[in-house]
Amino acid sequence: MLAHKGTVTLETERLILRRFVLDDAQAMFRNWASDSEVNKYLTWATHTSVSASQAVIESWLPLYEKPSHYSWAIVLKEIGEPIGSIAAVEQRDTTKMVHIGYGIGQTWWNKGYMTEALRELIRFFFEEVGINRIESCHDTRNPNSGKVMLKCGMQIEGTMRQNDINNQGICDTVRYALLAEDYFAKK
Repeated sequence: MLAHKGTVTLETERLILRRFVLDDAQAMFRNWASDSEVNKYLTWATHTSVSASQAVIESWLPLYEKPSHYSWAIVLKEIGEPIGSIAAVEQRDTTKMVHIGYGIGQTWWNKGYMTEALRELIRFFFEEVGINRIESCHDTRNPNSGKVMLKCGMQIEGTMRQNDINNQGICDTVRYALLAEDYFAKK
């Protein structure tokens, strides 16, 4: 049985992972949601206004009532505002699996922030929720996303041909996973 806790606040050296609030709309729009380069390999459209970001956040807020809902704003402590998001975009309680998806503003690419956020979610899901398998994937044309997964100890399981769709159309994806037994063996 999983010990669902919902989107609780988590903290790392440089980040606070917390629930989105309506006041995050401006930062979300400015820092990543309005950037087509950030959204290139994601499934949602680039936001064209702050009101679009606000509408998305409004749609997310009621979901926080569910203890099995996990969606965090990635807040950089240094500036005190969200620079991206990370969430369990799919989960199966029967197999104790979560699939993690994430995005971060270009200004903060290649600085280790997403690795730091994903590493903390991996710890949280294995140690506090009791997840058995954490997985994620990326479009083959976006290898930097895979580098984040590898740095967090996830292993490549293979490339799935034409199995997903994003803002580039139907795409091949590389799937990564980490099992609880492997995580705890390395601790």
